[in-house]
Amino acid sequence: MKLSILDQAPVSVNMSAGEALRNSVKLAVAGDELGFTRFWLAEHHGMSGLSSSAPEVTLGAIGMVTKNIRLGSGATLLPYYKPFKVAETFNTLAALYGDRIDIGIGRAPGGDNKASEALSDNYLQQVFKMPELLAELQGFIKNNDKSLRAMPVPDTPPQLWMLGTSGKSAISARDSNMNYCFGEFMSTSNPLEVLDTYRESSSPGKIIVTVNVFCHENGETARKLAWSYAVNQALKSTGRAFKGIPSPEDAAAVELTEDERLEAETILSNLIFGTPEEAGAELTRLSEAYQVEEFMIVTITHNIEDKINSYRLLAEQLLTER
Repeated sequence: MKLSILDQAPVSVNMSAGEALRNSVKLAVAGDELGFTRFWLAEHHGMSGLSSSAPEVTLGAIGMVTKNIRLGSGATLLPYYKPFKVAETFNTLAALYGDRIDIGIGRAPGGDNKASEALSDNYLQQVFKMPELLAELQGFIKNNDKSLRAMPVPDTPPQLWMLGTSGKSAISARDSNMNYCFGEFMSTSNPLEVLDTYRESSSPGKIIVTVNVFCHENGETARKLAWSYAVNQALKSTGRAFKGIPSPEDAAAVELTEDERLEAETILSNLIFGTPEEAGAELTRLSEAYQVEEFMIVTITHNIEDKINSYRLLAEQLLTER
């Protein structure tokens, strides 16, 4: 099994955005040392709790302090950008860091309407043009047009991925001959149906499934870490979310309404949490059920130490034969 990391540079309570970004660098270094396959940074805009609005900038810093782990965006929100500029940006990273750069493509807004309007005057129109944008980007990455080259042209081009949470993204990836990363952690779609849709291609590419995991030596502590995440997510729907990622103690102290508690319990039921043996067994089960060999892990905790420890335990459990 291969394990990868998806980070969102989350900002914890009483934490600066700069500290959150430095924690992302620290996590990437740990992932590199532990044998994770990829480290991807999400792109979000106008969200006070997430500091990754320009993942390509942070990836440039991460590349300088890592050696083997692949680096990429999860995702670059293509409707906001010209494909030529995206190709230039990631070609630059590939020229610097060689054959370990990924471009994960998404079409979600990544923020509220105000953020979308500030980024683009025609976001929705560009969403409808995604097949054209993807084809244009692929052409620049493959260096097909010798009269207009996305410089610098690296020795090994970045690897392209389509990210999504539904059958629509699976179809887009399939029809564009792109690798596919399914975000189960934020999807309401049936994973097997989505993956089967993608595999309808005569020659499907690589597949990654992204899931939330909270791992700790002590199973009850793992549950508390997962519960603090679930509570904060549930409070977002009622406007009572913490100003940053809360500690397990702060989350446990919140008096939830009945609706908030039910929502938090629903969220918790969709998370993977437990000891290394328990979390590892669930990932192994999903690997067999989905017929995939790579999982991208999202772990959001108040303390960076808990986050790195969770990834370390998973690596020791599942990557011992790497």
